[in-house]
Amino acid sequence: MDETTPKTILVADDDAAIRTVVTQALSRAGYDVRATGTASSLWHWVSNGDGDLVITDVVLPDEDAFQVLPRMKKIRPRLPIVVMSAKNTIVTAITAAELGAFDYLPKPFDLNELISIAGRALQDTKRQQPGVKESSEQSENLPLIGRSGAMQDIYRVIARLTQSDLTVLITGESGSGKELVARVLHDFGRRRKGPFIAVNMAAIPRELIESELFGHEKGAFTGAINRQSGRFEQAQGGTLFLDEIGDMPMEAQTRLLRVLQQGEFMPVGGRSTIKTNVRIIAATHRDLRILIQQGQFREDLFFRLNVVPVRIPPLRERAEDIGDLVRHFLVQAAKEGLPAQQFSRGSLDALMRYRWPGNVRELQNLVRRLAVLQADEVITATMVEQELSGPVEAPGAAGSDRNQHSIEQFMERHLARYFAEFGNGLPPDGLHERILREVEIPLLNAALAATNGNQLRAADLLGINRNTLRSKIRNYGLKITRSPISAR
Repeated sequence: MDETTPKTILVADDDAAIRTVVTQALSRAGYDVRATGTASSLWHWVSNGDGDLVITDVVLPDEDAFQVLPRMKKIRPRLPIVVMSAKNTIVTAITAAELGAFDYLPKPFDLNELISIAGRALQDTKRQQPGVKESSEQSENLPLIGRSGAMQDIYRVIARLTQSDLTVLITGESGSGKELVARVLHDFGRRRKGPFIAVNMAAIPRELIESELFGHEKGAFTGAINRQSGRFEQAQGGTLFLDEIGDMPMEAQTRLLRVLQQGEFMPVGGRSTIKTNVRIIAATHRDLRILIQQGQFREDLFFRLNVVPVRIPPLRERAEDIGDLVRHFLVQAAKEGLPAQQFSRGSLDALMRYRWPGNVRELQNLVRRLAVLQADEVITATMVEQELSGPVEAPGAAGSDRNQHSIEQFMERHLARYFAEFGNGLPPDGLHERILREVEIPLLNAALAATNGNQLRAADLLGINRNTLRSKIRNYGLKITRSPISAR
């Protein structure tokens, strides 16, 4: 075909209005467009060798596009296919990717974005499309809920990442769902048949981290009475999820970097290396770039982990998802034997005005609590506001609770939310050390910054001995920076 000949795009959608709008937009962009409302017509064109690109809705009146898509890919494996859908769930995005779709567009979409995707797809027709994988469970009972624009962006990224073993760094506030995203990446990825091993770096004592990750041999240290495999070995062939990677001590960071670079590790006290075959997914609620500036995180390790960054938006940035989340949690509660209930429009409005410092996890706990404590069939705004300890405030309203109350009161509320995250269970052991560390590190950094790195003055400011301060600086691996004194 001559390069000047317009490319032909086949459009399938049972909505005549959408067909018209899409056809007009693509035609103005210089493409030849054929549109149909049925899967049979689309299949006829494709099987005859027509079209350079297919853009199709999932739901067609005579056949689901996900059923015809594998047949199209079988006879024309290099034909790019873009899937549209108003059923904007993570399942739809992942299924489209698994079946070899070039991209997925949730409805409604911007026409300029459609034209951009069409251009990229037509330029990329020679790339090898992934083959059809064995079907996975297409249950809608997935942990990721939401149809907001922010979540649609996350779904599209996840759909692409399930087709590779690239290292992923997930960032987001506590309770936003970082481990749930890691789970979906594993459960729908290439390593789904392997183990998923999660380890929380903040919950492991510093002196045991290397043994926890890499295992140890018998007699490697006092108390090592047997050989113990580490998390890397346990995750062989699967996924290793390193949660709260920002809390990893510097010495362990160095060891982890070596493993990522060399692809092998040695157990503590061992004499031979073990080849590693795991996908690494890391997560943190902290800003690693700030930790790098403070000398608390290795920059080279950051670049090794940050191959594909995924930011999980806090709940306050996707408040339109709250209704879907509430309904999902109510269904879960009903399955556990709690009475069937619903939230009034006013109660949902109240939830959408709240800032949700504990994010989705806090919302889940609130819904479960109301389902247990309230006997009424309908949950009202008054009930919600009482559980949220007073009238809710719009995001950005003046006078946040951090400014109105003391540090002690703030910490009490923070710890109450933290314990509530574990439901009927308890947090991991070692809580005292972890909390002190979380408070002490920023306190020490603030004192050192205020005194321009003068340890004697900082010790006096803190009211501790200078040797004690030096010991803490060394143990935490704090970086001392001194700014030049400006001329007066």
